[in-house]
Amino acid sequence: MTASEATLLRTAAELVACTPGAHPEGDPAAPAGTPTPGAGRAVVMTMGALHEGHASLIQTARAVIGPAGQVVVTVFVNPLQFGEAADLDRYPRTLDADLAVAGAAGADVVFAPSVDEVYPGGEPQVRISAGPMGERLEGASRPGHFDGMLTVVAKLLHLTRPDVAFFGQKDAQQLALIRRMVRDLNFPVEIVGVETVREPDGLALSSRNRFLDPHERHTALALSRALFAARDRLAAQQALHARAQTAGATEGRAAGLTRLGEARLAADAQAVARARPDGGPAAVRAAARAILDDAEAEQPPLALDYVALVDPADFTEIPDDRTAGDAILAVAARVGTTRLIDNIPLTFGATA
Repeated sequence: MTASEATLLRTAAELVACTPGAHPEGDPAAPAGTPTPGAGRAVVMTMGALHEGHASLIQTARAVIGPAGQVVVTVFVNPLQFGEAADLDRYPRTLDADLAVAGAAGADVVFAPSVDEVYPGGEPQVRISAGPMGERLEGASRPGHFDGMLTVVAKLLHLTRPDVAFFGQKDAQQLALIRRMVRDLNFPVEIVGVETVREPDGLALSSRNRFLDPHERHTALALSRALFAARDRLAAQQALHARAQTAGATEGRAAGLTRLGEARLAADAQAVARARPDGGPAAVRAAARAILDDAEAEQPPLALDYVALVDPADFTEIPDDRTAGDAILAVAARVGTTRLIDNIPLTFGATA
């Protein structure tokens, strides 16, 4: 840790003391890094092991809050989010490297509290419940995970007192629950989701990627390929429907082309005529599932946990007759001993 990196670290008391706008500009008593009067504070919450995805969050926070604002990065491995002690022990702790990444990305402050500082006296007796949404998908696979996540997010929001907080869309269900908690419990903070950052081969950036050997990584690419295949299937279906609306394609035209021996044109006309206006949620699911099914036969195999097309508001399943609106296609699977998640936003009823 360099001297400049060490100066990023702050305690909870120091964070309160340097609340944006609390000190007049140039006040010699103001802690280092204190922003100018009236400037806001942004927070990026992490569990450490920072990578380019986290850097993107910090850079976005800096761009939004502006040069006069303050960007706080929290680094805390939350024990309430881990179902097994082995998983908690295995989670990487790389604070020195995290300070370097945070500083380079534009952070003013890193808040890296101990477990005793966040949970004085042991695990909290009162926690925030994630409710029904927290029992679906990730919540079903990891009971209690979202209760622990929301509890620590609430505590860190109180400790850091931000005006705006940034979270990655890769953890889409987490983001949705945080937004719901902030709305339901009247937290005075704006929540901003930041697009998933991917490696060149498509794999969503995650601290867990480091646990994959080359063969496991090859298998893990099925997650992003399945999502992209589903997205492409939806786009193709909606493009066909748009053509049908403008060209007036009918089954009769397809039959006529067949009688004339124009097999390829007939097949195209038939596809256009049968295109559904919503792109077909069932077709989207099938496109993703085909890729994932193949990956289950790879060596090493993909052990699928779930693939689900859900409403981003409450993470309930999208019905097959959905004709319009936003959705999230989410997938979770284990490759070897590493569990990975990924998702992609989709919009039904859109036209190119």
